[in-house]
Amino acid sequence: MNTHIKLTELLTLERLENQLFRGQSWDLGFKALFGGQVMAQALAAAQQTVEERRKAHSFHGYFLLPGDPNIPVVYDVENIRDGRSFATRRVKGIQHGRVIFYMTASFQIEEVGMTHQYPSMPDVPGPEELESDLRFYERYLEKLPKHMVEKLNFHKPIDMRSVQAINPLEPSVHEPVRQVWMKASDLGSELNMHQCALAYASDYYFLITAVQPHGISTLNRNLRMATIDHAMWFHRPFSFGDEWLLYCMESPTAGGARGLARGQIFNQQGELVASTMQEGLVRQIGENS
Repeated sequence: MNTHIKLTELLTLERLENQLFRGQSWDLGFKALFGGQVMAQALAAAQQTVEERRKAHSFHGYFLLPGDPNIPVVYDVENIRDGRSFATRRVKGIQHGRVIFYMTASFQIEEVGMTHQYPSMPDVPGPEELESDLRFYERYLEKLPKHMVEKLNFHKPIDMRSVQAINPLEPSVHEPVRQVWMKASDLGSELNMHQCALAYASDYYFLITAVQPHGISTLNRNLRMATIDHAMWFHRPFSFGDEWLLYCMESPTAGGARGLARGQIFNQQGELVASTMQEGLVRQIGENS
């Protein structure tokens, strides 16, 4: 297998018609298509239908059906509104003739306005002091499911380094908090691509924080997890390919077979560049949630 896999190739879509696009799929070794891929590609499709000077400031997506990692996804973009400052698009992700994902994305022309930031970046070890998560998993290849081992190369485009050492092979109880340094490679200089890449990465580890207080391994066959919805806000420009970003995640609550997660993403200067929210299915088969 080619060990140099470029994320930009996944996020560069084929234009089929004026507002119809197709994106290839990667099989990351999960039970279904990685949700981050669908979000990032849907955002990329919407970006191609707005003026270059308008940049995404938010999107809200719903996952309606599990995606098939073995076939491409077609994205149908609907132009809802083009105002003087803002533009709105709706995007449907389609496989096998059925809508598997639905997104509303909003874009804005750059403006100068009031600025403040209330949260501070937590004081954590820097990425240079931490081991790559992928290297950790490579030490335990014989204990990982075969289908995951075969797909490890597809995780290489994003270097992830967890502050909290949580080993899914040795499940234990942890606070519903996770902080991960992330950095992508080979993204180029366009902000649009960096936004799509960060949208892709924002789905890693996110819902898992809702499971951590319960001491259940994500490799447990009786555990069912799936994203229901995901929202993201971009606050400031950033360069995901040139600098590390710290993804701070926490799960404030879980119940009713659902878990809620929220995240804040800081650059190394401590600036809040993006925020996320996600709710997902967290279900133990054979047990009441």
